[in-house]
Amino acid sequence: MMQCPPARRCAVPPALTVKPRLFRHLLLTLVLLALVLACGYAGYRLSERVGIRALAENGERQLELNARAVESEITKYNYLPSLLELNDDVRRLLQTPSHYRRQRVNDFLEGLNQRSASLATYVLDTSGRVLATSNWRTPSSFLGEDLSFRAYFQDAVQGKPGRFYGIGSTTGEPGYYLAHGLRQGERIIGVAVVKVRLDALEQRWQRARLEAYVSDENGIIILASSPARRLKAVQPLGPNTRERLARSLQYHWWALEELQPLARTPLGDGIEQVSYAAPDGDGQAINYLEQSRPLADTPWRLTLLTPLREQRRAAISYALLGAGACALLIVLGLALNQRRKVIATRLAAREALQQANNELERKIAERTADLSASNRRLTAEIGERRQTEAHLRQTQDELIQAGKLAVIGQMSTSIAHELNQPLAALRTLSGNTVRFLQRGALDVAGSNLQTIGELVDRMGKITASLRAFARRSDDHGQADLDKAVEAALMLLQPRLQRTRVAIQHEHAPARLAIDQTRLEQILVNLIGNALDAMAQQTDRRLWLSGVADGANYRLEVRDNGAGIAPELRGHLFEPFFTTKPGEQGLGLGLTLSASLATAAGGSLGVRHPESGGTTFVLSLALLASPPRPGIPP
Repeated sequence: MMQCPPARRCAVPPALTVKPRLFRHLLLTLVLLALVLACGYAGYRLSERVGIRALAENGERQLELNARAVESEITKYNYLPSLLELNDDVRRLLQTPSHYRRQRVNDFLEGLNQRSASLATYVLDTSGRVLATSNWRTPSSFLGEDLSFRAYFQDAVQGKPGRFYGIGSTTGEPGYYLAHGLRQGERIIGVAVVKVRLDALEQRWQRARLEAYVSDENGIIILASSPARRLKAVQPLGPNTRERLARSLQYHWWALEELQPLARTPLGDGIEQVSYAAPDGDGQAINYLEQSRPLADTPWRLTLLTPLREQRRAAISYALLGAGACALLIVLGLALNQRRKVIATRLAAREALQQANNELERKIAERTADLSASNRRLTAEIGERRQTEAHLRQTQDELIQAGKLAVIGQMSTSIAHELNQPLAALRTLSGNTVRFLQRGALDVAGSNLQTIGELVDRMGKITASLRAFARRSDDHGQADLDKAVEAALMLLQPRLQRTRVAIQHEHAPARLAIDQTRLEQILVNLIGNALDAMAQQTDRRLWLSGVADGANYRLEVRDNGAGIAPELRGHLFEPFFTTKPGEQGLGLGLTLSASLATAAGGSLGVRHPESGGTTFVLSLALLASPPRPGIPP
């Protein structure tokens, strides 16, 4: 046996060490793939079995209903041949034939045939010769024909009910023959025959998109929803049978080809799965569920063909679903296995970290002295930063106040216009009041003085809103949402009148943890920005919606403006950033509003709906308790 040198221990090439792992992975993949295919096949077979069972139950109901319909159609004329026994003219014609009596019976049969909607009604003597018929006027009249070879005549002349389906030897028209022996006492003196059509059943099946056929005692399809199956044999016909049928002319000279299925699989009593070639001859096979049952009072059988195409599609869908579920479970199993490996790796890493931690503790102890010195330096820096923070807060309050004054300055023209109108009215009304007093028209003067009082109250509300908006405030307090919205809209009333904005209020009353004035300032900024964004719109709409969200209250201010360009959305809350043209804005409104919301423990965000416009979301703490006495609303 060959020995490896001591210097190197029979080093195995890397390619040889990798192959077993690749083989295991390939084998596992094949096994899992086979499992997925097996689950899909099981789902297909189970769905197919359940679907065929459901189709069979529904087919039984359809078969029963249509069997009753066929039985009703073929028995509703049973009384008609025996009715001729009651006619004296028919009886006299059979006993003593004459031209006069034949014509009277012809006329009677013609009227009876029209009223009963049958194909033909005629009377034969005991030798099988037609003595009178309803179609005596037509060139294809049965009058004088010898029909003794017909099976229905042979049965009727012996006193048995004659029932026969065949193709007329004279007209070539298929029909159902009902024959009855006409008696005079105990003796049969003739035979009455009624020929009716049954193609109404075929038309009914075609309208209902039902595939069915009726086969007679010879196994010949006499009624079928598909014309291609009519007058075909459902079973092999021997030479003797074909010769007998040819002599009887029951099917005229029809070839009587065999309806041979491509495949046949029995599924139960009276149920089979069969496959027929497509009627259009494209070579494709159509699978059916075939169910049949005999019809009462006749040797015929009704067969129902239910296509299995939709059921096969459903089975394939369930097979795909089963395979997908199995694949999902396999993926989950592999994921859990991978997670187990990750956890094992983390545990090993934790042990390594514990050892490193011990080493770090030693080093931390050595650097404690350095950190103590650093701590003293940080304490001094903290004092300096506190002073800086106090200065920054003071600067922020001044900036907020400046923002208020800037808003008031932007609204100064509108406010002046709003005040000029009542002032002009006051000037006019006061002059008119003096003249009316001089004339003694006290009622008119009193009305003018009342109007002057209302105008003064209006000017007072405007100036009161400006004073309340301009006064200083702090970070804490309580605010009434409805009053804040009302105050903001009052301040922006001149702009709202000019722009004609439809405002929809969808917010519930709430008390929020923020100063009343600061909430009003935030709303003025947000609504003012919305009005600027909708300046170019013809249909301007503004939504104020709010709802409680746990311990917070979320208020949304949404407009239907042009929206904000995606490249500008990241700079909205930056100081001195504005999208307004010229010098219409300082770029501080959103920055100050976000600062005020943050100082009150809330937040201000923005959304960009797909339908257009912009939505600013203000979230503030919700106060459940009523305001304390002495705190302004």
